[in-house]
Amino acid sequence: MKKPVIEFVNFTFKYRTQVEPTLYDIDLKIYEGEKILIIGPSGSGKSTLSNCINGLIPHIYTGEMQGDVYICGKKLSETSLFDISCMVGTVLQDTDGQFIGLTVAEDIAFALENDCVPQKEMFARVDEVAATVEVKDLLESHPGELSGGQKQRVSMAGVMVRDVDILLFDEPLANLDPATGKRAVALIDEIQKNTGKTVVIIEHRLEDALFCDADRIIMVEEGRITADMTPDELMSTDILIRAGVREPLYVTALKSAGVSLKPEDEAGQISTLHVEPYAETVRTWYHKQPEHQKDTPGDEVLSVRDLSFSYDGNKKVLEDVSFTIHKGEMVAIVGKNGAGKSTLSNLICGFIAPDRGEIRLNGEDISPLSVKERGERIGLVMQNPNQMISKSMIYEEVALGLQVRGVPEEEIKERVNSVLKICGLYPYRNWPISALSFGQKKRVTIAAILILEPDIMILDEPTAGQDYRHYTEIMEFVKEINEKSDTTLIMITHDMHLMLEYTDRAVVIADGHLLADSTPAAILTNDAITDKAYLKRTSLYDLSKACGIDDADGFTEAFIRYERAHREEG
Repeated sequence: MKKPVIEFVNFTFKYRTQVEPTLYDIDLKIYEGEKILIIGPSGSGKSTLSNCINGLIPHIYTGEMQGDVYICGKKLSETSLFDISCMVGTVLQDTDGQFIGLTVAEDIAFALENDCVPQKEMFARVDEVAATVEVKDLLESHPGELSGGQKQRVSMAGVMVRDVDILLFDEPLANLDPATGKRAVALIDEIQKNTGKTVVIIEHRLEDALFCDADRIIMVEEGRITADMTPDELMSTDILIRAGVREPLYVTALKSAGVSLKPEDEAGQISTLHVEPYAETVRTWYHKQPEHQKDTPGDEVLSVRDLSFSYDGNKKVLEDVSFTIHKGEMVAIVGKNGAGKSTLSNLICGFIAPDRGEIRLNGEDISPLSVKERGERIGLVMQNPNQMISKSMIYEEVALGLQVRGVPEEEIKERVNSVLKICGLYPYRNWPISALSFGQKKRVTIAAILILEPDIMILDEPTAGQDYRHYTEIMEFVKEINEKSDTTLIMITHDMHLMLEYTDRAVVIADGHLLADSTPAAILTNDAITDKAYLKRTSLYDLSKACGIDDADGFTEAFIRYERAHREEG
């Protein structure tokens, strides 16, 4: 019989600076060799739970504890952080914050050097673990030169080299493109199966994390465990919806068609789902969906023609890229890490100049315009709002752009109040920015751009790291901005759900070339495009095929329209 390697016994924890506990009465056993997913809304207590598993609580983050936690049979409160680190290896969401060595080999070997392992043995163990995570050909590389997926593999090697019993992953998919995320999940699964290690994964992207099966899913809400069940059991309930966690798309589609899933349907993964009893129900639902009348595109607002760029004069980051965006559109720019998406936005904003080609705004060549002049017409909202904010108060931050342009104070006040109302920030206009949530800070940065009345707003990963509730809140706000101000929105994203749910067009960049310019549904049901651009084929494609619907593109678009209509009604 397997023994528990992680055990919480009636455990409650309150941080030193807080009035109420973050975790309440946690009773949980995780057994050796299990793979566990921990999910829940932001602020639910997931991170606190993981900080107990890896010993940061109570050794780094102090507070009041009641009950007990045992790691590999040792009581947490009586075990040193060093000893816990020999049992639990943590791979952080921000892998850059985990690197120490100047080369990959040095970074992997760091823990062994601290343990005074003989050099010959050290080399052998580094080679072995590097081969396991498929980075052996990168051992001489600098960690900063690696892609997101490669960095994650190096971080995994750095914790595995000590032969820990438990591998803890904190949002391993957050910064990865869909295909790299899929490979990461497959690698974690392979390591778990080959080594028998216990794996604990904390993740917002549930459908992606379930690409490979998990033994159990633990739901955390408001500091309490509200579900502990298999993926098949969880998909047959409404627990995810009630908790504000996004269900896999194929599950939502089945339920929208009127299907009541049961645990024996094995809906935890699309590959195991027994869809045969429901195929006729899904087909009937699909054929009842109304025809979609496509909107006539507005005037051309942005035109990119034969754009090429190289940082070193040799290797082309972008080559002969051409596309057109029309007024009022919401367009996604997608592709794998390093495809050239951010370079494209930097060229549009004027931070760098193209080697060849032109960019036109409202028919005008903007190459003579300075960064400041372009900034008045093209606004860039960065992924992290903290990198954009320079004032301490909301009103001051939003007014700053107008103040530096010498706009009269009365006009500034009128325009600031107006844009704060559009952004839902007017009641907080005199608040300090430090008092705001991450999502509210994001709104402040958008307001500070919107007040300049740009023709185009570029949003870089607008929903990165957000749970489903905050994701929906931000995207509904962005959609409202698009509708109220008729501002054209370009979103650089790895989130395929965002692309499907909120945009009508997607520009796909792969290896510096324009691979596709089409509807999100057409792109995410095309294997040739998704494979080359490191995207992930939507599970709606697999569901439609399993139900005998040949038009996967049409089925996907019908479901997305249905979802939009019901979201607006709600």
